[in-house]
This record gives sequence, C-alpha cells and structure tokens, in this order.
Amino acid sequence: MSAMISVRHLARTYRMGEVEVKALQGVSFDIQRGEFVAIMGPSGSGKSTLMNLIGCLDTPTAGSYHLDGLPVDQLDPNLLAAVRNKKIGFVFQQFHLLARNTALENVALPLAYRGRMPRAEQFERAAAALERVGLGHRKDHRPHELSGGQQQRVAIARALVTKPALLLADEPTGALDTRTSAELMELLTDLNHSGMTIVLVTHEHDVARYAQRMLELRDGALIHDSAEGDHDRN
Repeated sequence: MSAMISVRHLARTYRMGEVEVKALQGVSFDIQRGEFVAIMGPSGSGKSTLMNLIGCLDTPTAGSYHLDGLPVDQLDPNLLAAVRNKKIGFVFQQFHLLARNTALENVALPLAYRGRMPRAEQFERAAAALERVGLGHRKDHRPHELSGGQQQRVAIARALVTKPALLLADEPTGALDTRTSAELMELLTDLNHSGMTIVLVTHEHDVARYAQRMLELRDGALIHDSAEGDHDRN
C-alpha cells in the first residue's frame, strides 16, 4: 500500500529581488495512512513552507510529492485545486468562521462551494460533523455565542465535512488557553484513532507530544524524524 504522503528531495526557493531564499532544502519522508505526525521547528525553519506544499497551496521548486498516490507536483493549478478540495481538510490558528452564519451553516460551506449536493444533504452532513466534534447541541449558535475552543471545534467539523483523506492543522491551539488546547488535542487524537491521517504544525512541545511521530526542521532541512515511543505521549 502506498503512503498517504511521499516527498522526495522536496525543495522550495523564493526570489526576493536579487536574493534567493532557500526555504526548504531537499526534504524526504513518508507519512502512512492513519499516522499522526507533528512538524516542529523554530521560526524560519521551513515548517510553514512544508505545510503549504503538503496542502497543495504551493508548488515545489524541485523534488516530488505524491499525495494518496497522486503525483501532485506534476499537476496544473486547476487539477491541484481539485485535489486539495477533495483530499485535504484544513484547520488554522484563526477559526475563519463567518460571523453571521450559524455553526451548521459554517460547517456546510465547503459542500455548498462544491455544488451538486442538495441543501438538505449539506446540512445533514454538517450536523453529523458537528456531532463528531461534540457540538451537535450548538449547531444553531453563531460564533459570538461560542467559546474559543468551541469555535475551533466548529472549524474542525468544517474541515471534516468533505470527508478528506488528510487533515492538516497549522498551530490549531495557538489562540486557545492551556486547558482548551488539551481538550482540542484529545479530539484530534480521537479522530486519529478513528483512522484519520493528521499532520500538525506546532512550536509547542506540549502539543506535539500528542502525535505518534515528530519531524523537526531547521534552516529548511529535516534534522530529526522520531519514531513512536521516542517522546512522551498521553
């Protein structure tokens, strides 16, 4: 069985005027289906660049990237967007919820953008996603009526509603207090135990320890890849 994520010698160079910035330098690794992996590193290490490449939000300068068996580094922008929308769910530090919409309406948005699905089915799928994150009873509440942790759960439900193969979480606890962060990471752990492949970017060791494996970047290079058991986990 092929890996969910397979990158070989992945590199990304940006031009800033006459200067070349090598944000990522020849990174190689595989992530198997059902893994929970944390990407760590200091500011400027290349972790955000790597996340953008894995999330099909950017394309590499060199190297190859296969997502669920697809050579995404070879796809044109339209096909790349289609793969991103079908295969990947995103969770960010900021919740990006529409203030005037209910939790149910916010979660249903990705399905509405896709079209071709009856509105009743969109809301049925959205309600199921909210139940999955423990917020079925708050589906008619708007963001200002929810706590920060609840808003992030709505954002996770929105990422799950399209039934993606991969969940990417970029500093998902950055706007939350310690207790709420722990609750959110328990939720992600439960989702992983149900079979979801999760890749998490964080600079917090307390958050990264929930993952089975850590990839550590420095100066655009992969300097450490821990196997399960190499670090503490709940």
